[in-house]
Amino acid sequence: RRILGDGKTYRGLLVGIVCGLLVGLLQMRLVSSGFAVFGTTLPAFGMSTTSSVIVILALSCGSLFGDMFMSFFKRRLGLKRGAPLPVIDQLDFVLGAWLFTYLISPEWFIAMFSFWIVVTVLVITPVLHLVTNIIGYFIGVKKEPW
Repeated sequence: RRILGDGKTYRGLLVGIVCGLLVGLLQMRLVSSGFAVFGTTLPAFGMSTTSSVIVILALSCGSLFGDMFMSFFKRRLGLKRGAPLPVIDQLDFVLGAWLFTYLISPEWFIAMFSFWIVVTVLVITPVLHLVTNIIGYFIGVKKEPW
């Protein structure tokens, strides 16, 4: 009996962590250069470069491990790869990222994620996740539209 789904690989884990780190470093660079979109600047990490990189890694690793944990949970329920598990499928990566980040830097997490930000993320993420998966399904990069 598989521990995780067939879609989970060491290569995917490594690439996901590296991509998350690169996006976080890009955000740090854009913030330090004063980059703005429609007059709004990106939020700064508000800590040293080393601490920021640690938080970025916690977010990246937590996201992927949250997804892997739910894959493990789905296998224990007897669900096959691609079988829907509403809400859990859409939030596993967010909850994992938050948990890892809270464990690594609780003060930063509490300062950055107010009650309303958490609520907003929990409401918007499932919708965005579903929409992007449907698009992926129609362009042929996903096997299921969820």
